Amino acid sequence: MCYFCSKLIINNMEEDIKFNHFMPAQIRFSDVDQFGHVNNSVYFSLYDLAKTTYFKEVLGMEEWGDVVVVVANINANFLMPVFFSDGIEIETATVQLGNKSFTLLQRAVVKGTGEVKCECRTTLVMYDLLTKEPTPIPEHYKNAICQFEGKTLEELAKK
Repeated sequence: MCYFCSKLIINNMEEDIKFNHFMPAQIRFSDVDQFGHVNNSVYFSLYDLAKTTYFKEVLGMEEWGDVVVVVANINANFLMPVFFSDGIEIETATVQLGNKSFTLLQRAVVKGTGEVKCECRTTLVMYDLLTKEPTPIPEHYKNAICQFEGKTLEELAKK
């Protein structure tokens, strides 16, 4: 995808999505490759850490128990490189909430300028470890997500 097309997509998303969760990202020396920018694989670690803080903040979870969340699909668009000196944060928002799955949109953004360096869309499924089957998202989780995102279940159910 070209840079110009990516900017159009991001700008359209910004109109529809308000990010309420922010996590500062610390870039380590080992995250930077021979070209002086953060290696693509590092983004997924940062997004994963931000998912964890999002779940703790929104759902108040310490331990999942017998019902967990598993990644069903993950896609990233690398728009511009992140350099060691860039101060970035990871923004996270639930953009779709279904019966057994939900989708998070995450972005790596330069603090101060708001420049989006990368975006990631992840579909997660509630999964019962005992039955080894997908299971409905508990209503109290749905309510907590809707409240945090400032949207109704009907708004988040739209694809």
